[in-house]
Amino acid sequence: MKGEDQPPTRWTQHCWEPFVSDHPERLARFQTSSGTPVDPLYCQDEESPGPGEFPFTRGIHPSMYRGRLWTMRQYAGYSSPQETNQRFRFLLAQGQTGLSVAFDLPTQIGYDSDDPEATGEVGRVGVPINTIDDLDQLLSEIPLESVSISMTINSTAPLLLALLLALAKRRGIAFDQIRGTLQNDILKEYIARGTQRFPVEPSMRLVVDVIEYCSKEVPSFYPISISGYHIREAGSTAIQEVAFTLANGIAYLNACRDRGLDLIQVGRRLSFFFNAHNQLFEEIAKFRAARRMWARICRERFQIEDDRACQLRFHTQTGGSTLQAKEPANNIVRVTIQALAAVLGGTQSLHTNSWDEALSLPSQEAARLALRTQQVLASESGVTDTSDPLGGAPFIEYLTNQIDDGAMAMISDIDERGGMLVSVNDGYIRRAIEQSAYEAQVTRDSGESTPVGVEEDGAIPEAPFRVDASIEQQRKQMLEKYRLQRDDSAVESALLRVEQSATGSDNMIPVLIDAMESGCTLGEVSRRLAAVFGESQDHG
Repeated sequence: MKGEDQPPTRWTQHCWEPFVSDHPERLARFQTSSGTPVDPLYCQDEESPGPGEFPFTRGIHPSMYRGRLWTMRQYAGYSSPQETNQRFRFLLAQGQTGLSVAFDLPTQIGYDSDDPEATGEVGRVGVPINTIDDLDQLLSEIPLESVSISMTINSTAPLLLALLLALAKRRGIAFDQIRGTLQNDILKEYIARGTQRFPVEPSMRLVVDVIEYCSKEVPSFYPISISGYHIREAGSTAIQEVAFTLANGIAYLNACRDRGLDLIQVGRRLSFFFNAHNQLFEEIAKFRAARRMWARICRERFQIEDDRACQLRFHTQTGGSTLQAKEPANNIVRVTIQALAAVLGGTQSLHTNSWDEALSLPSQEAARLALRTQQVLASESGVTDTSDPLGGAPFIEYLTNQIDDGAMAMISDIDERGGMLVSVNDGYIRRAIEQSAYEAQVTRDSGESTPVGVEEDGAIPEAPFRVDASIEQQRKQMLEKYRLQRDDSAVESALLRVEQSATGSDNMIPVLIDAMESGCTLGEVSRRLAAVFGESQDHG
């Protein structure tokens, strides 16, 4: 776009002006510290697609952050629902605009805190949630109708959704007021994380059940966040992160189409989740390429003509695997670079890791600084004043094209192998990620890419947070008391309905909501599902 004294461009007339008439820009002075006005867009080729225009390389909205800043959604989960609730309320008081829940490992796989399989893992990497009362404590004094709730949960995602909706009913909140995101991306578990409980086929059924139910009953909720974050954390390259994430997205759209769902409606409620690493320009280009690729995939492969349904909306988290335990204060710089890449790449929401997370769950002051990092970028850096600030730069455009070409070649290879489900089941994708992780480790071990401040004799500071060893016993006592106070016959009846529903083909979410309202625990419901579906087997 040219200066204000020049005639309006095609993009200004046909895209930006109609959009801002319905979605006004923020009350801000868009100018440099020297007083130079900053236009919404700068480009050399005024006929090329701009922000808000298919294929959305330059952003999904014409005004981007001039209209609305990204959601600042910090991720947290501690040993107990009460402790996590305190951290959530602290972060909201500091200006956070959305919550993101980290669950402990037993909850992720579907075990109650008193299950022998959960021994030693209760509350270690997140909050344990087994019952509707647990979730009520976790979200105490947090208004579900106005705070967006994101839940990083996959194998048991349908159960956590059921708990959330059962809690909404308890509080008298209509489902159409619930906002947030459920990760619900089971495919990346088989290739990158390993917390799957059931085999691929029934797991995919549950994923689609969630998408179908939310499309009809919880319209403001994103029922799946297709995640490249964990793929990158497992050791993939940036190009693999894009390719495997979008290939998973293709598999989900195929499953929704097979169910007979409206792909326009589904496409408008899909979200994605990417990592941000230290290579600033590659990361910016990665986000731009992913947006463009997904738009083309939706249009060309699935014949989705609705532009909004072709938009790739994504959350970003800074790279946990890049954090270093030696000289950990250096992580503040790493996180800032990564957050800047996400913002320059056009993210819709962002979590910034705390500098001490290489040592343990973060301290309160480190969590505050992580949030302040986002706030400084938003209000003091000037990067929000124009859409796609680096778009058109030769290096950025070159990298965007390289990632696009490389990732599309990988997707074509997956197609030739029979698709993502085949490539997941035979271990092909996981082996590719492991090979990249191995090559990166060799490079580091050789000294070619040693992180700054990491020396062999460097000291690792004491961890700021330690899990209370008594939490496991406390949780067992809580569950014992919970079971004594419920109606056992109602629980058994609900569990039988869960098992019967699992043997059929109807959407399971209503039955799961009823089970959680009846007092069933997450572990009890998971056990009944496993009795029908079987347990996932690792074939390497």
